[in-house]
Amino acid sequence: MEANNRDQIVDVGSVVEAVSAEAGDAPLYAIESLCMRCHQNGTTRFLFTSIPNFRKILLSAFECPHCGERNNEVQFAGEIQPRGCCYSLEIPAGEQKMFNRQVVKSESATIKIPELEFEIPPEAQRGSLSTVEGILMRAADELQALQEERRKVAPETADAIDQFLVKLRACATAESSFTFIIDDPAGNSYIENPFAPSSDPSLTIKFYERTPEQQALLGYSAQNEGTRDEVLESGEAAASGRTRRQPHGSVGAAAGQRAIAQSNSAEIADALFRYSAPEEVMTFPSTCGTCTAKCETRMFVTNIPYFQEVIVMASTCDACGYRNSELKPGGRIPEKGKKITLYVKNIKDLSRDVIKSDTASVQVPELDLELASGTMGGLVTTVEGLITQISESLKNVHGFSLGDSLDEHKRSKWLDFQARLNKLLSLEEAWTLILDDALANSFVAPATDDLKDDNQLTFEEYERSWEQNEELGLNDIDTSSADAAYESTNTSKIE
Repeated sequence: MEANNRDQIVDVGSVVEAVSAEAGDAPLYAIESLCMRCHQNGTTRFLFTSIPNFRKILLSAFECPHCGERNNEVQFAGEIQPRGCCYSLEIPAGEQKMFNRQVVKSESATIKIPELEFEIPPEAQRGSLSTVEGILMRAADELQALQEERRKVAPETADAIDQFLVKLRACATAESSFTFIIDDPAGNSYIENPFAPSSDPSLTIKFYERTPEQQALLGYSAQNEGTRDEVLESGEAAASGRTRRQPHGSVGAAAGQRAIAQSNSAEIADALFRYSAPEEVMTFPSTCGTCTAKCETRMFVTNIPYFQEVIVMASTCDACGYRNSELKPGGRIPEKGKKITLYVKNIKDLSRDVIKSDTASVQVPELDLELASGTMGGLVTTVEGLITQISESLKNVHGFSLGDSLDEHKRSKWLDFQARLNKLLSLEEAWTLILDDALANSFVAPATDDLKDDNQLTFEEYERSWEQNEELGLNDIDTSSADAAYESTNTSKIE
């Protein structure tokens, strides 16, 4: 028996190779490791696996045969996500089913219950794969574990914790309603949505840009400091050629120049007159988000007909080959939101250009499909490309939809939805695509020269609600000082 156990134990290098590999079914590995309780050798088992429709993770479980110590941990084998995420789950009293939702908590996530003023910091609980009930009961057990020692040292603190534990266990047994929040700057945490791919009325998902402090906690402090130093030395950068201006047409009209050389009139019209070419292309130094090597980012401002002025940015890294492009809105914040409705009927509609900003939600009423704002970020694609990306994105943002514990009814429901989603591209039936953008930064290209002549495409403006302005941070904007300065300048010019 001991000989068989020795054969199963391998070195760490083999485990690292298995984790780095792209193989679908990685075997279970075991290595000898030190038990921190009895200081004897125990066994840690590693399994590299992928949660269906979520992402790749590394499961590790330690067990000591000498003292019985056991623990397990979840680590993410993938990359840190571009933005942080915040999941908020409203749990009413008596809803015991809500506690069975599976929760992925990364090592950088914070769990909060505002009603109890309770917070579990990232260092208190390591990465775990559990349920809402499991996380709450684990927190209660860990607080209870040291109560006897607290009574000896600080009896008042122990009594206060006893009163708090009564409230926490009441929440964990569905006796009182509360809000379960998991906030992860790395974007790798998750709460199960049993209604996927439809939206969950009890679950709110928000994506946000990380603050410099959160970037530092994730290990990006050195990268940010280096970039900041380069920006501060803008004068030297300009002198050394780090910031350059390229003449009009050298990048944006490259396709047009090629078409002119080949005397292809159709391509000339397509390349030169579809959208206006950039007046100038700015090149400035930046840092690769994957390997942290120095690279260049190119930026230019252009105007899209029937839309608005936009800023196009593209980065390439010669060291690792990473490429990234994004489109940002230019000009002021629109006063109204915009809802775009496209009735997709024929193959040409699939080729329409689509700009989806990171504040836009996507809906397909025929499938009861709704993606909240922030899902998939900003995209510049076509209608066909958008549906394809939605199909791929659902595998990442809606987890636990094809797991081993899923009952047959839910499994068949999910597979049926995937089949119906793929049928959208075959145009067996007409369907509707809706982009709802509170900042009016999204766009669908018309099929006619005049926007009014396109009967399949409608644009509807609406007044944003207070909640939408609050989510976008517009309620806190104070421009009184700038307005006063602007008015005083105009007054002095008139005098």
